[in-house]
Amino acid sequence: MNIPFLGNWRKRHTAQRGGGLADAFAEDPEGVGGLLAECELLRSQAAAAGLELDDSPASLQALDQLLPRWREDPEVLPWLGNDAGLYLGTVITRSVRGAGWHIWPGGHPVVRLASGREIRVVEAGLDWAVSGAPELSQVYAEAAEA
Repeated sequence: MNIPFLGNWRKRHTAQRGGGLADAFAEDPEGVGGLLAECELLRSQAAAAGLELDDSPASLQALDQLLPRWREDPEVLPWLGNDAGLYLGTVITRSVRGAGWHIWPGGHPVVRLASGREIRVVEAGLDWAVSGAPELSQVYAEAAEA
């Protein structure tokens, strides 16, 4: 069904809302990188287990060793996996030369290495939270040697 006034209304309101995360990243990459690094749920879960996340590669190994108690809560699992992926991306961007955040037009954050290879860190974090594989430290090691 083609309703002309509705199409015009959508165009006008879409332009007013902006382009989302990709546009925000284009305007302020450091600010968006800081927001991606917050990972509040993951940091609180790690702190409850006695682990302080310091954005270092060693902290990824420590996360890999935690007992996966979050798997008992299906509502927390996807959020924690998302945070784990963003934390992995934060460690990579802060530790691997030439690595940086890149936001796809749809708003999906990935880490782009100096070689141009992109790492889908959110998917890696979700896989880690659900099944424990791949280990976060393994994904980091692969990124660091690339």
